[in-house]
Amino acid sequence: MLAKINSPPLTIIMQTGDITLGKKLSSSIGKKIVVALTGLFLTMFLVVHLIGNLQLLKADGGEAFNFYSKFMGHNPLIQIISKVNFALILAHAGWGIYLAFKNRAARPVRYAANKPSANSKWASRNMAVLGTIILAFIAVHLAKFWYNFKFGTVPEITYTDPVTGVVSTIKNYYAEVQYGFSNPYIVVFYVISMLVIAFHLGHGIQSAFQTLGINNKDAAPTLKKIGYVLAYGICLLFAIIPVFMYFHITL
Repeated sequence: MLAKINSPPLTIIMQTGDITLGKKLSSSIGKKIVVALTGLFLTMFLVVHLIGNLQLLKADGGEAFNFYSKFMGHNPLIQIISKVNFALILAHAGWGIYLAFKNRAARPVRYAANKPSANSKWASRNMAVLGTIILAFIAVHLAKFWYNFKFGTVPEITYTDPVTGVVSTIKNYYAEVQYGFSNPYIVVFYVISMLVIAFHLGHGIQSAFQTLGINNKDAAPTLKKIGYVLAYGICLLFAIIPVFMYFHITL
């Protein structure tokens, strides 16, 4: 005769599972996974954001960019994604800096005593510093453009569709960006910031692949190249936007 086995109540199992999940997320490995996933999401967001911003370089007086900005600012789904993106930026930065300081505290012997260039690359040893600079860049970017777009007085411009004859009066966001990038200090600041982001992104993409377990021996060289091409390609295109606008170069 089989002995009867008493199973624990479902509520206890669920609570145990919740506690286990919480412990996993609060552990160093859990935080690394979250940093990796949020980092990859933010990379995809940068690609989408870049596609829209490249319209600033079209020789149409800013029409394409203005309609793009109007769509991005009034689409409910885009607004939700934008808020989620800000939350992920904070989570990615906060946990990334926490892990960097925790790793440094756990290493009593500084890199300088162990030939840092031989042990790791400069970017990998300074991810927290790079991340902090990027946070400063985001703060300046939001104050200079996003805040003005949302709460400032943006001039309006009227367009007439040559085919349908429909007249549209929308905010001239292009004029605001053009004014911002007429300042050479802002242009230089953006270019330097893109260089910093390139370093951070180049190492970050590879680290994310490794953390998620998709950086095996055979795939590592290819993923490394993809990471660098993606990181430096994105940042280069972002950097040419303020430079081209400052010198009034259009495509």
